[in-house]
Amino acid sequence: MNDGPLYVVPDGVETRWASPENPEGAKGAGGGANAGRKGRAAVPIKDGDTLVLADESGTSGIVRRIWATINDRAPAMLRGLRLEVFWDGAETPAVSAPLGDFFGTGLGRMARFECALFGSPEGRSFNCRLPMPFRSAMRIAVTNESGRDLGSFFYDVDYTIGDDTADALYLHAHWRRENPTTMQRDYEILPRVEGTGRFLGSNIGVIADTDRYFNTWWGEGEVKVYLDGDTDLPTLCGTGTEDYIGTGWGQGRYARAYQGCHVADHENMQYCFYRYHIPDPVFFHQDARVTIQQIGCWSPNHIARFDHDGRPIYRAGPGREAVDFSRDSGVSPYGLFEREDDWSSCAYFYLDRPENALPELAPAPERTADLMQNPPVAGSETRQ
Repeated sequence: MNDGPLYVVPDGVETRWASPENPEGAKGAGGGANAGRKGRAAVPIKDGDTLVLADESGTSGIVRRIWATINDRAPAMLRGLRLEVFWDGAETPAVSAPLGDFFGTGLGRMARFECALFGSPEGRSFNCRLPMPFRSAMRIAVTNESGRDLGSFFYDVDYTIGDDTADALYLHAHWRRENPTTMQRDYEILPRVEGTGRFLGSNIGVIADTDRYFNTWWGEGEVKVYLDGDTDLPTLCGTGTEDYIGTGWGQGRYARAYQGCHVADHENMQYCFYRYHIPDPVFFHQDARVTIQQIGCWSPNHIARFDHDGRPIYRAGPGREAVDFSRDSGVSPYGLFEREDDWSSCAYFYLDRPENALPELAPAPERTADLMQNPPVAGSETRQ
């Protein structure tokens, strides 16, 4: 939200921080534990318990920033903690996602990165700067579904109250996973939502199926954005995964304000990347749906391996045309083929209503299955 010049105080707007030292964000009530000498910097969350991070009612306001860190950053915890946000007393959450994925990175992997909306400066924390307006109430909670107790959850929810949000849209976030995807059925980053709003973008995680496709490139699929009644064909269409996030010819590790690939594990063929439509807004007035295709590319050094493996590889396109990789087939040295891999994503959007009617978050076992047990922190090797 734009509050005007930094040197102007908006009339009637007050600042609050909800934290373990002041869970209710109450005026004049912060830091009372241990006689004010850092008595409650963090709180535990036992398995199955819910921790309310912030709860405000009877006023308008804007959540400005959320910061957190936890003592257990293993994949089972990053995907096992469920973050939910409710606006204006709604019964269902507008935001429902695993903690790690909501804060900008996926696959249960920490990454050192910084972008316009999210960041983890040293790969040990979670920062969100997405403005989240509400008109009468907000509630932010974390539920531990990891199967084990969490010893320490540190957090700050920084927000203001008394803001004029009468015309503001509500923030929503939707996480999903397909493990694996279905051949020739485009993966839905955002299933169809109705209303007026703005698609902000998403962060996406891919675990390529190396048993089936070796180390071939997986990211030739096009992003498609269906807007306001689009059916068979979308209004917006990209040219490939790496193109969509502003690079080309594959994806290495980088983090920029609106686009990046903050996990590029070529050895294990795991990737986390993002694109946020801030300078290039994606508006919708009736409905929106966002998908990406699962299309790969073979190259000359893979032809003999595919031939030896013997499993069918289907050429990209309509129908199911198997590619003949035999020595005398005359197969092209490069070609596009349909794939099935492990894809997951967290999509962010603003909507003119506090509920979105999207499917509920998948259970923790589905969220955490087949993740690396001890993945390295991306970017830690270059920490200064």
